[in-house]
Amino acid sequence: MNHKNITPEEFDKLSKEPNTEIIDVRSPEEKVEGFIEGAKVINIMGPSFAEDIKALDKDKTYLVYCRSGNRSSTACGFMASNGFDKLYNLDGGIQAWNQYAKS
Repeated sequence: MNHKNITPEEFDKLSKEPNTEIIDVRSPEEKVEGFIEGAKVINIMGPSFAEDIKALDKDKTYLVYCRSGNRSSTACGFMASNGFDKLYNLDGGIQAWNQYAKS
């Protein structure tokens, strides 16, 4: 396992740590379903996904999310195979986040 699946609570806590970036791998149209403040959108289906990811700082911690957690898990796998090692996937994606944020 090259990344860790975490709950919205853990995601929220980690997002406040220094040297941490949030990556939203959904398509821009999906933003209507909700958006986590401060996230950088790098669409996993976009033509520049690989080069956009490779341009990121490998020393940072990355919190990755999508709609349900599947695409972000795939993105974490890609990132791990490209030398990133501090990777966290939001289990349940933005849907879980929206439930958490409402509570």
